[in-house]
Amino acid sequence: MALDQSPSSSRMTPDGPAVSLAAFLSTGEFSVYDHDPSSTPAAAKRTYIPLPHHRSPVTHASYHHPLLVTLSHAFTLMIYDLGGDTITHTQTLTSFTSHPPTSIVLSAMPLTSSYKLVLAYAVPVYPSHWSVGATELIISRSGSVSSSSAILADPPVTTSTPGDFVVSRTRSARAFDVPQGWIDEQKLQQMRAQWCRKVKRVADTQTDGKWVVLAPGDTLPSFPTASSSPAASSSSSTSQTPDTSPLAALSYVSSPSHTSTHLQLYRLHMPSTALTRAQTHTPRLTFVRTLHGPRGPVSALALADGRCVCLGAHGSIWVWDLESGSGAEVAQSSGCVDEDVRIDDGSGFASGTVVFDERRIVTAGIEGIEERRFDI
Repeated sequence: MALDQSPSSSRMTPDGPAVSLAAFLSTGEFSVYDHDPSSTPAAAKRTYIPLPHHRSPVTHASYHHPLLVTLSHAFTLMIYDLGGDTITHTQTLTSFTSHPPTSIVLSAMPLTSSYKLVLAYAVPVYPSHWSVGATELIISRSGSVSSSSAILADPPVTTSTPGDFVVSRTRSARAFDVPQGWIDEQKLQQMRAQWCRKVKRVADTQTDGKWVVLAPGDTLPSFPTASSSPAASSSSSTSQTPDTSPLAALSYVSSPSHTSTHLQLYRLHMPSTALTRAQTHTPRLTFVRTLHGPRGPVSALALADGRCVCLGAHGSIWVWDLESGSGAEVAQSSGCVDEDVRIDDGSGFASGTVVFDERRIVTAGIEGIEERRFDI
């Protein structure tokens, strides 16, 4: 489900702000529900049934009326206009270099009618490791620069109906990227440092548009192939019999300072395009610090307004202020994993969900649904 994030003042009724949300089915079909505080329970106002070739389960969605953006399991980004009486699909975008786990954040750009969508995702590092990347997409109503289908890393190139929501500009950055041409000693040292931060698996990635957090996944007993997804990749384990396969020589053990219990914090720099053409607009994803604290594998992350909340697979909860890097343990590990809530990727660790606001943390994990109040 995706809740409307538009200002409550634009949805005000005599009895308070109306609430709109989009609910998605595994078939890719979704309905938009509008709830007026003065009326009876919400009823589906509009329903959208995708074409057969777009029937992929939606994994992420963000709704800022009248714009709805969805990301499917096949990593296809769909843009919808909900401003009329019917739901209009305006654009489809695809990426072949971005992989789950993913997070998206959608916001309205001030003083314009455009929206900014920021995605954080896992990117492969040759031969069998993973790092993190981010993409910024500017979505606006335009009839001159748009497309019905495009690649995430490229600007739209074809025409569309005037007034449709389309992506007018995209910019991407990766934590691990090789500069073009000759490089100096400082850049070489930065590359080596980031090389040591590559991970065997990615448990989760989260962004609030300014910060990006990467949670490494716990290592598994088998060696990952280059085609493995970050959520299903695994590392070789120690055994009594040495591994003589060709892949054994390529195995790499990540730095002890970047294990599954240590999160990586990055700062996303997307320079304003209002700069003159003579100035550089190169986006950057810069490593800031390691977030220490959690013990054991990570189940889920939540990131908003410069704060990060981490739910451990064993029930522990940690909170950080990203500006200062200070952290606090909200709940200790339970020391066990409930057999009924194991994730289905072979790791054997529990999968949960965590959300928070200014005063509360709500988690769904091995202890059920819990609410905690906090202040840091």
